[in-house]
Amino acid sequence: MASSSFSLYPSLTLVAFLLLLFPVRRTAGGCYTSIFSFGDSITDTGNLLLSTGDSCLSGRLPYGETFFGRPTGRFSDGRLIIDFIAEAMGIPFLPPSLRGGDCGGFRRGVNFAVAGATALNNSFFRERGIDITWTNISLGVQMDLFRKLISFCDTESKDSFSRSLFLVGEIGGNDYYQGFLHWPFQEVKSLVPHVINTISTAINDLIDMGAKTLLVPGNFPIGCMAAFLTYYENSEVEDYINTSTGCINWLNEFSEYHNNVLKQELNRLRYIHPNATIIYADYFNGVMNILSPANSTRLERVSLAACCGSGGGRYNFDGTVNCGSENSTACDDPSTYLSWDGLHFTEATYKAVAKGLLEGPFADPSINKACSSSNIGFVVKELTINVSKAD
Repeated sequence: MASSSFSLYPSLTLVAFLLLLFPVRRTAGGCYTSIFSFGDSITDTGNLLLSTGDSCLSGRLPYGETFFGRPTGRFSDGRLIIDFIAEAMGIPFLPPSLRGGDCGGFRRGVNFAVAGATALNNSFFRERGIDITWTNISLGVQMDLFRKLISFCDTESKDSFSRSLFLVGEIGGNDYYQGFLHWPFQEVKSLVPHVINTISTAINDLIDMGAKTLLVPGNFPIGCMAAFLTYYENSEVEDYINTSTGCINWLNEFSEYHNNVLKQELNRLRYIHPNATIIYADYFNGVMNILSPANSTRLERVSLAACCGSGGGRYNFDGTVNCGSENSTACDDPSTYLSWDGLHFTEATYKAVAKGLLEGPFADPSINKACSSSNIGFVVKELTINVSKAD
């Protein structure tokens, strides 16, 4: 038996040697063992469909036609950003939490995101004259469902979640969308601190439960969405349309305002949680890069009109004839469109954004880089423990 006074330094030397002998793989595959996701329709893989049934348009074709060949409850023609991230990690597509199942089925992750979800609770809007009727599963409720799952499955979260990736958002888009439909601009802008505080609380709680790596997306450039372009089409606001991109300037500036406040809050959280990796996911520039004339990979025919919609108007969007409804029509090639249904993007758009998150430059650090650091730390810990046991 080795002496109890055996120095730690030889063990660390052995660890370093073993790391050289068996280098850590520097891709997302095999790094994180599970993914847990929270948010709205940008991430929902079927929860709204499960909760509302046949009335949910994402449960009808042409939703899902590009990749799945059938509707799955995703608000797109195919895969979402979360699907591409899961694929890169070798993790199965995340099951929607409302599907249920035994605890073993959740070991690789669960998706709590619900289309239409707001960051703020429904009561917040009800007190201000807006009734959110389509779902009551706000971000806070999603967090409560996560806690119940942990309790039910008796998960030792501090260990189990250290090698999980947590996707917190995108969330807040529906809060602002409802605001723009009912309130003046300054009142909508006043929502931003409330939304950011709710996101921050969720991040804090997840870290307290054992989360080590969190991916937190900002808002998309909503001024490029067909729904907003249609709603404000006759606006006489000066400098309304960006001549280079075709997007609404002031709406995109609002998105950037939200994102800047979020990034400031993430910096504060990084300071108080130095052992956690909090990655900002730049959804805004991920989309703007597709539209930029300077982008050498830009498709020649990127359209801001919805691929699937009413079949008329400049942007093929009409709130009374939504994609999936009886009189809607879909384009022949969604990959040449930015928007799928006016409020959500095509699989091609999501794929481009996901690539920028995995490899950079639209995540800092990129998921792959964060994965490498996390993986090295995990291997060092495991080898150190094993060597210590051998001693």
